[in-house]
Amino acid sequence: MSRNEFTRSAGILMAVSSLPSPYGIGTFGKEAYKFVDFVKECGHKYWQVLPLGPTTYGDSPYQSFSAFAGNPYFIDMDILIEEGLLDREDVLSYDWGEDASNVDYEKMYSSRFKVLHHAYERFKLLCEQGTRAEENAIDMVQSYEAFLTENKYWLEDYALFMAVKDYYGGKCWTEWGRSIKFRRHEAIVQYSVILKNEIGFWKFVQFEFTKQWNKLKGYANENGVEIIGDIPIYMGIDSSDVWANTEEFQLDCDLKPVKVAGVPPDAFSQLGQKWGNPLYDWDKMEQNGFTWWRRRMSASAKLYDVIRIDHFIGIVKFYEIPADMPDARQGQYQKGPGQKLLDVIGDAIGDKKLIAEDLGVEVPEVKEILNNNGYPGMKVLEFAFGGERDNPHLPHCYTKNCVVYGGTHDNETLMGYYSDRTDEELAYAIDYLDTNDRARMVDNTFRAAYASVADLAVFAVQDILKLDNSARMNLPSSLGINWKWRMLKGQLTQEHVCNMRHLASVFGRGR
Repeated sequence: MSRNEFTRSAGILMAVSSLPSPYGIGTFGKEAYKFVDFVKECGHKYWQVLPLGPTTYGDSPYQSFSAFAGNPYFIDMDILIEEGLLDREDVLSYDWGEDASNVDYEKMYSSRFKVLHHAYERFKLLCEQGTRAEENAIDMVQSYEAFLTENKYWLEDYALFMAVKDYYGGKCWTEWGRSIKFRRHEAIVQYSVILKNEIGFWKFVQFEFTKQWNKLKGYANENGVEIIGDIPIYMGIDSSDVWANTEEFQLDCDLKPVKVAGVPPDAFSQLGQKWGNPLYDWDKMEQNGFTWWRRRMSASAKLYDVIRIDHFIGIVKFYEIPADMPDARQGQYQKGPGQKLLDVIGDAIGDKKLIAEDLGVEVPEVKEILNNNGYPGMKVLEFAFGGERDNPHLPHCYTKNCVVYGGTHDNETLMGYYSDRTDEELAYAIDYLDTNDRARMVDNTFRAAYASVADLAVFAVQDILKLDNSARMNLPSSLGINWKWRMLKGQLTQEHVCNMRHLASVFGRGR
């Protein structure tokens, strides 16, 4: 078996933000540990999460302030209380939202950082007490110092970036004062002095995120559950990575993007998709040995057991759009770094595995490079029932080395997909799944995937619960309605455990 080959297994897709919690959004607290237990009891091997980075405008986990930092929203308040960094009154005095089934990001933004500042002030007192503090507090301070040393290569830039961003009222760094925008030495020194306390706060937040996540991941691994993480291929313009590494992106002399990322027009969009992410300057990155990518993937390998690279196609062949164009019709494909970058990635992640998100336009070069490296691509059953009988998403067309999903975070729920279409639209699906009962179609979709030769089958919690499109995670090209769904406490039952364990057992996917 090659290093990247999966054994026959199954996993469950569940965003951390969607976990139940009393604090308005899912965290690394008790319910996360209960979810690990659920995956284990189902006889499944993997928990797949969405990107864990700090989210920007629009709240998408695929647009982050940093490729290395973690989302402060996921820090559990109860754990901070147990550590003596918060009093319960500090937490209960804030409004975390009334609807347990949805995240209120406005309330998160206005409340979460205030509470975390309380914890930081308490933490600073522990640091100042030094050897006079209790033993567990001394251990925490020593761990913090080790964390600062180990992560200095990205943490210094990130903490300064976030502190200056707050100083400028949340504006994108391209709108900051010219000296700090261009990272002139005197400006770096000046802001490092005047924003010392805020810089310390952002470092502390990352320390707590990392400590809590590592403990949760350790619990999962001890129980035979591995974590599949997800990383977007591109960074948003408003990120510490672009600000600190402008020479490695396609930016003009005023640090504005020259070419941006997206995809060309297709059957779903006559204008294509203009994402707006600045493109990498691959030649510059190659000159320094893809150092940023090496560090990024090495950091990801510490967070996850398996890394799914979103829009993997862009490594092989990427679509560039002039930044001043209104849509994606004027773009063109360019050759990516391909194997040269993948060699660096492979070296950086060691024995960790990769999944390539190769959906969208079929690119022969991508298929070739996947075969050469042994990376599994993706199949999506919601894409299976249109077109010809040799549709690559149909289970009878799979080869062993692939990962099959019911749908992704960008798709409808399975129940929503089947319920919102007529019998005529679903004619082939009805024949293939041998039923026109919508609930049974969901059940039989699970069976088709689990029975297939695909090495790994992954389904979202929303589909296990048979929820309609009100539980959809993301509707692309829309704002204000996405990334909000949350599971209610107790919504997963022993019946769900039995159903999933039965599937894993019958089709040889049990751990």
